[in-house]
Amino acid sequence: MSRSDNFFAVKFRGFVALAIFAAIYFDSLAAETFRVATYNVETYLDTPTESRHFIKSSEAKTKVRESIEAINPDVIALQEMGTTNALMELCASLKNEGQDFPFWEFVQGADTNIHVAVLSKLPIVSRHPHTNDEFLLDGKRFRVNRGFAEVEIQAATNLTFTLIAAHLKSKLNDTINDPDEQRLEEAKVLRRIVDEHFATNADAKIIVLGDFNDTHDSDSIKTILGRGKFKLTDTRPSEHNGDNSPPTPPYFQPPRVTWTYYFGKDDTYSRIDYIFLSPAMTRRWLTNETFVGTIPNWGIGSDHRPVVATFEK
Repeated sequence: MSRSDNFFAVKFRGFVALAIFAAIYFDSLAAETFRVATYNVETYLDTPTESRHFIKSSEAKTKVRESIEAINPDVIALQEMGTTNALMELCASLKNEGQDFPFWEFVQGADTNIHVAVLSKLPIVSRHPHTNDEFLLDGKRFRVNRGFAEVEIQAATNLTFTLIAAHLKSKLNDTINDPDEQRLEEAKVLRRIVDEHFATNADAKIIVLGDFNDTHDSDSIKTILGRGKFKLTDTRPSEHNGDNSPPTPPYFQPPRVTWTYYFGKDDTYSRIDYIFLSPAMTRRWLTNETFVGTIPNWGIGSDHRPVVATFEK
């Protein structure tokens, strides 16, 4: 072997060793962390309903799966899911493409058209669906329209956490109630559920997530976050696009691309999908691995983009 051949052989072995090390490192990192996401899949129907007349197209379903596969979550909360048949179709299609979610939850609320669901690669060890929670508004009693999914998930031998998924009232004025007032009342119910956990365990590990249909400065979002000792943390996922400039002025949040929803009628982009954390989950949160999912032509699948947070086991 010539000197030059030996040089390239050594370099090649070095590259191979580096590749093996990288693979081992990232596999080890994945084994020590888990990802939780939320994604409004925009009217994922397999049959038309009284108020929603179109089923999800094959092209849109494919793009939804691409969005989920790109973020590779261990647990994902879904909003605007159709029937359980639609959910099972999504599960089977994801499994065929390498994403197996053997555990799932489906909540049947007052809204019979679209639903909240959860898919998980990690074991769901208990379920506490909220389908009959009520609130008073203008002297009348109403149910939380889509209910809340609540599941206990075992992320590791010594780590179980509570995931509460919600889809609050939209801004559409399609009921007898003011939509902002109804959303606020639903947010109060959601916060009471969270506080019930803290009342029995001050160190409760809770993730509250979903499509809350409001911006961060709204009364409903402030209500869910709470105040004081048990205030939740807003993970504020953003695009992984290289942005790293500090906030200007300093009391603002850093300028990042955080929008999750596109409203075509007004041509506006806003952040209305959230992942909130209890203090105990905040201590496990990996900020650098928290982001908004971005793929080309994401809008074919949904008018929302998925958001992801990563945690240490």
